[in-house]
Amino acid sequence: MNTTAATSAGNGTATRTGAGTHAAAAGTAGARTVQDRASRGDTDGAAKGDTDGAPGTGNDENGAAAPQDAEALIAGERVRIDQLDARIIWLVRERLELSENIQRIRIESGGRRVHLSREMEILDHYSTELGRPGRDLAMTLLGLCRGQ
Repeated sequence: MNTTAATSAGNGTATRTGAGTHAAAAGTAGARTVQDRASRGDTDGAAKGDTDGAPGTGNDENGAAAPQDAEALIAGERVRIDQLDARIIWLVRERLELSENIQRIRIESGGRRVHLSREMEILDHYSTELGRPGRDLAMTLLGLCRGQ
């Protein structure tokens, strides 16, 4: 899978590419090194630190990634998760502001603060997209955004 998606979250633009390249972009030079050697046709893996001596694999005799490679990959993926979490928090705060504005406008025009049919639409949408955990996530978001 080598798709590219760009998403703007107000405080910057983040780009995600296929699994092989985004790990390297997140700071895992080890993943990029193995990938680069393979793309160049380098078959001298043992001379470059592969543990099993098989050409360009970077794996042990059981096919598992070398511990240092795995740790570098994990560290890079965790950086990416931290970046996504920061964007999610920013988006939740933006959603909270919008919800407060809608509630204020609705109350000022004589309506109710909470619009139950709209909440049901949101619950159904999250449930359709993410299953039961999505519905739980939507309930949490709705609870955060209802205000006082």
